[in-house]
Amino acid sequence: MSYKVIVDSCGELTDKMKGSGVFETAPLTMEVDGVRIADDMSFDQADFLKRVAASQVSPKSSCPSPQEFMERYHCKADRVYAVTLSSELSGSYNSAELGKELYEEEYGEKDIYVFNSRSASVGETLIALKIQECEEAGMAFEQVIAAVEEYIEIQNTYFVLETLDTLRKNGRLTGIKAMVASALNIKPIMGAKPEGVICQLGQARGMKKALVKMTGHILEDLKNPEGKILAISHCNCKERALEVQKSILRKVKVKSSFIVDTAGISTMYANDGGIIVVI
Repeated sequence: MSYKVIVDSCGELTDKMKGSGVFETAPLTMEVDGVRIADDMSFDQADFLKRVAASQVSPKSSCPSPQEFMERYHCKADRVYAVTLSSELSGSYNSAELGKELYEEEYGEKDIYVFNSRSASVGETLIALKIQECEEAGMAFEQVIAAVEEYIEIQNTYFVLETLDTLRKNGRLTGIKAMVASALNIKPIMGAKPEGVICQLGQARGMKKALVKMTGHILEDLKNPEGKILAISHCNCKERALEVQKSILRKVKVKSSFIVDTAGISTMYANDGGIIVVI
């Protein structure tokens, strides 16, 4: 039986995934000072970062509509899976669920399931790859769902931001705190709670110390590394990403590891110089 995996555009697809014919992206859109920017192949990261830096307000994002998801479900694949940005951060999950309802009203029953990643960026990527692994192993539809939901439960997300401007602009951090943090070169080490809510794990003076501290959190939380994939996403700082990867792999042996550059809406949150790690 054939299958398809739809990932909203906050998830990063590797070149191999893009060429597989299995994975498809459902683009979000972003707005900066009245200019709407599609999170698709036309996305210009450099231009977007320039606009965000110059703006006094936070960029706004819009998830794919239920109609868009419905149209993507209407395909030749017998089984369709959608992977979305955490429902605590975006309406993408609800939109994908509504798209499923619209599909069933229009075309009837089909094996469609929507996964709430409770993560973002490469967290979505790893979930999509887990779906592929289960499908290629010949699992039944319900078995795939159970295995992937179990995988989501044990997945951990960590990130360090170069600047707190986006958090300040969207109200997640007061202007005074952001100014003090910037003046003292304080970098927060962030993570995700099991329900997909962002939380602060710690902080450090300077990016180098923050990345070391983040690596410490990762290694402390890590269980059964041999069966896990280490995925790292970065925004214009590949050397930092490589150093984080090396520092983790020096301590533990994992199933595999890869690094991708952020694109689209992930760029908005990671900002220039940000690192996101999921394992």
